[in-house]
Amino acid sequence: MKTLLRSALASLLLATLLQFGLGTPAWATPPGIPATSAAKTQLAALTVTASTHTTTYDRDLFPTWDTISGTCNTRETVLKRDGTGVVVNSACTATSGTWKSPYDGGTWTAASDVDIDHMVPLKNAWISGAWAWTTSKRESFANDVTNPQLWAVTDNVNQSKSDQSPDSWKPPLSSFYCTYAKAWVRVKYVWALTVTSAEKTSLTSMLGTC
Repeated sequence: MKTLLRSALASLLLATLLQFGLGTPAWATPPGIPATSAAKTQLAALTVTASTHTTTYDRDLFPTWDTISGTCNTRETVLKRDGTGVVVNSACTATSGTWKSPYDGGTWTAASDVDIDHMVPLKNAWISGAWAWTTSKRESFANDVTNPQLWAVTDNVNQSKSDQSPDSWKPPLSSFYCTYAKAWVRVKYVWALTVTSAEKTSLTSMLGTC
């Protein structure tokens, strides 16, 4: 009984802190992030080659967002997964909640301030092998919720990243370099995508911060 009471009081305290901006929720962790040693092994296994088909990318070749469960599409699924105290309506649209962006540490209480970032951007996937995939496979990649490919982040940070790889863009929080690199490597490994020499060098350096 005492344990239940303490748990209830702790939950009430956290809710109160968040309500008045005095507490900051930890960011959620998407599935499939490898251990550092595994990430290094997976990076070593990736094919290093120059980007190809750099002028033929078309966003429409990567259909998003799929329905994942009930009325919830991919974006809404990730918002619920990565947020704290997320409330949705009958259409699965988030009406309230708190999200902490791991890229920059920003905390948001409006879903409109949050983008769902593709860890490996769709254009980067295209120029590193996805150009040869079927549209169905590209759709699966764009809606991949079983690997660390989709992250709820601050909208303007996501827009700053755009389609850049780690040799051109890194998260504002250097403390997130390790996790970012591990997630990037895992996605490229699972989907058998290539890396450029500069990309591999940057990922190796970021893994060195782990």
